[in-house]
Amino acid sequence: MKICKKRSGFTLIEMTIVLFIISLLILIIVPNLNGQRKKAESVHNNAMISLVQSQIDAYLIDKGDSNVTYQSLKENDYLNSSQISRAEKQGINIDNNKAIKKE
Repeated sequence: MKICKKRSGFTLIEMTIVLFIISLLILIIVPNLNGQRKKAESVHNNAMISLVQSQIDAYLIDKGDSNVTYQSLKENDYLNSSQISRAEKQGINIDNNKAIKKE
């Protein structure tokens, strides 16, 4: 009379296969996340340039002043301090009434 014990748990081969699949998924996902982060930064930079340029255009239409600076935009409530600091941090400058990103 044989007594068979049921073993519960995973075998070493099953665990190895699962770890292999997880590592493959990580290898696929991580580079994709970095690409998405760069794309999001690019979209954000373009949006900030567009925001600053639209506020410059609105200032020129309203005030008619040909010398637009961040200070004049802030004083007349076209941009707030937070927006100006983000734009400067991204390297966006106002040159000849155009929002330009320095490379």
